[in-house]
This record gives sequence, C-alpha cells and structure tokens, in this order.
Amino acid sequence: MSKNKIDIITEVIRSRRSIHANEFIKPKNGFDKELLTEILTNAIWAPNHKMTEPWKFLVIKDELLKDLGNFMSDYYKDYYRERFGEEDGLKKCNSLKEYPLNSFCVLGIVLTRDEEERIPEWEEIAAVSSAVQNIALTCKAYDLGSYWSTSKGAVEYLNKFNLKENETSLGLVYIGYCDWTKKRNAKRSPLDEKVVWL
Repeated sequence: MSKNKIDIITEVIRSRRSIHANEFIKPKNGFDKELLTEILTNAIWAPNHKMTEPWKFLVIKDELLKDLGNFMSDYYKDYYRERFGEEDGLKKCNSLKEYPLNSFCVLGIVLTRDEEERIPEWEEIAAVSSAVQNIALTCKAYDLGSYWSTSKGAVEYLNKFNLKENETSLGLVYIGYCDWTKKRNAKRSPLDEKVVWL
C-alpha cells in the first residue's frame, strides 16, 4: 500500500537531521545543477510577508570549496592555537581546510532586506529561515544531508562577495551525499511541555 501525502511529509520532517560535512561522501558525478535548481526552487516557495522575497543564495562549488576551507582555517587559526596549543591547533586548522571538500555544494544564505523596510527585519529573517527549512527538507527527500552553519567564520565568509548595503550574511548551508542507513538519534521535549491549550 502506497503512503499518502501526510505520511510522506511527516516522515521527511521527522527524519530530517543536521548532517555535518565531515560525514559527506564525495559525489562521483560532480555537481548536479538540475538537482540544486529543484532544491532552491522549493526554497523560494517559503512564506514571506508582503512578498518581499528577502533571500539570495550564493552557490559555492568546485574550486570555491577549497577557497572556503582555506578561509575558515585562516579565520580560526589564532583561536585554535590559543585554545588547543600549537600542534593540536594546527591539526584543527588543517581539518577545517578539508571540511567543505566532500560537499555537493555550499550555499551562502543572504538576507536581502526590503529597501522600503515595509516590514520588521525579524519577519524577513523568519522568511529566510523558512526557505532554509525548505532546503533541508528537500535535501532529506533526495537523501542528501545538510547543515546550516551560523558560526562567525561562516557569516564572515560571504562578506568577501561584495554584499550590498541591504544584504546581510546569515551563514552557510553545507549540502552533501551521506549514508542515511546510519542511525541518527534525535530528541524533542514532550509536546505537552510546549503547548498551552487556551
């Protein structure tokens, strides 16, 4: 018996997990533009007040993945040395260089603020967050892993791409193939702790 639509969407929502890039499997056939187009098309169908569509996505792939790794390694170099010492700090920096390389791609997430500021900024951030959730759910439906990084380095990286005055970096979404047969535990608090029936 085939699953109905509710069963399918429930399964995708409840089985989605944040998968870090160190678990990604290098794609054999390289970058798939058609697949990414489908993922991003679903992203832009997120709800947004007054249809401001306050998002922009920067596609980081191929050689730029190396650039990203080098940037992150350099960005955290002093922090890791101070925290872990010279030798261990260097190991961590080297792992940052490698971190993005197995990704299918990395998406730069940019808030594009309505220039007339017709609605509060938080509403547009919420809309971009909804778009990122659509990305994550679509990735899961295609058996891709994804992870939204909002670390200082991730946010800062996008500033090198000459963002406009009304644009703000909201970090990076790493996307990659992964082994979904691996058990991935997740917990949520009981619903009764989060709901007030008025």
